[in-house]
Amino acid sequence: MLYVLALIGALTIAVLLWRAFGPDRVDSAPSRRVIAPDDDPEFLRKLGEQAKKKRPEEE
Repeated sequence: MLYVLALIGALTIAVLLWRAFGPDRVDSAPSRRVIAPDDDPEFLRKLGEQAKKKRPEEE
């Protein structure tokens, strides 16, 4: 039983080391990060400009 646990531990460590230091996987398509509208500064700037145009001048 002790040998089985040692084997499982050794395999686990080997897999973790392989994932940490092994060769990188090459994806067929480059991944593009999708930006949500509330994270996009350009969208927020346009939204602010539209809000300023719609409300009457209050000063």
